[in-house]
Amino acid sequence: MSAGRELDAAGITHPSLRAAYAQCRRLNSRHGKTYYLSTLLLPPAKRPHVHALYGLARYADELVDDLTSPDPAELVAWSDRFLEDLARGYSDHPVSRAAIHTARTWAIPTATFEAFLASMQMDITITGYPTYADLERYMDGSAAVIGLQMVPILEPVAGAEAKAAAHARTLGEAFQLSNFIRDVGEDLRRGRVYLPQEDLDRFGVTRHDLRPADGRPASPGVRDLLAYEIARTRELYAEAEPGIDLLHPTSRDCIRTAFALYGGILDAVERADYQVLDRRVGVPLTRRLGVALPGLVRARRARRGA
Repeated sequence: MSAGRELDAAGITHPSLRAAYAQCRRLNSRHGKTYYLSTLLLPPAKRPHVHALYGLARYADELVDDLTSPDPAELVAWSDRFLEDLARGYSDHPVSRAAIHTARTWAIPTATFEAFLASMQMDITITGYPTYADLERYMDGSAAVIGLQMVPILEPVAGAEAKAAAHARTLGEAFQLSNFIRDVGEDLRRGRVYLPQEDLDRFGVTRHDLRPADGRPASPGVRDLLAYEIARTRELYAEAEPGIDLLHPTSRDCIRTAFALYGGILDAVERADYQVLDRRVGVPLTRRLGVALPGLVRARRARRGA
């Protein structure tokens, strides 16, 4: 379905607002292929709002994570402007404009955006996390609150809102840990390590050991470290999974698809024999389509039933 038809379904008619949402959709399709594929299983009227939340997160992330021209000072300034614009309900910045419209449409709490932007700014100065508890405090803003932002759009069944929110927080952390495990080498190029130092110490791994290996096999310590992090992340997926059935029937297949594909990142790391320091592994297209296409059929059936 075209962007225009999705915006029509969502009742978004103002030209500048439609252009803002379209920009977020492009960011999602270009940079978050798994996330974007999953949104196709939602009712068309909800997709633009998910694109807006993704666009906001991606825009902020790029300001601090771009490998060639990061701009941390602009991240701070833009974050302040966004929160001011959120309070007044409008922004001249297109990505902010779409996200603010989504926040108001679905009554997404301002605190979730404050927590997210605070975590993004942590990346300016913090390059590592001594313990898993320290990392959890970072992920609370960078991942868990994104799950909370999604919950109103996904519409939990009546009476299950609090439980659905708790599961969404956990799933957000599982998604982010999957990315941290896959992107160890890339993150180190930015000067950061998102695996807790206490875990590196447990397996006798130093930051030097995590440098790109130029095709050399990962050391036994690195392999054991990554296997440990994968096991912990799978526990989070297992804890989060019951929350899918607490969502509106038309939302479940979207999240099931994302659940399977992000979890598939861990399988890909194992298939690559933990060789992720000098390359980026991913879920093959055939696997992505194999998960998404049956889900699309189920999602259409759920929309007809609803």
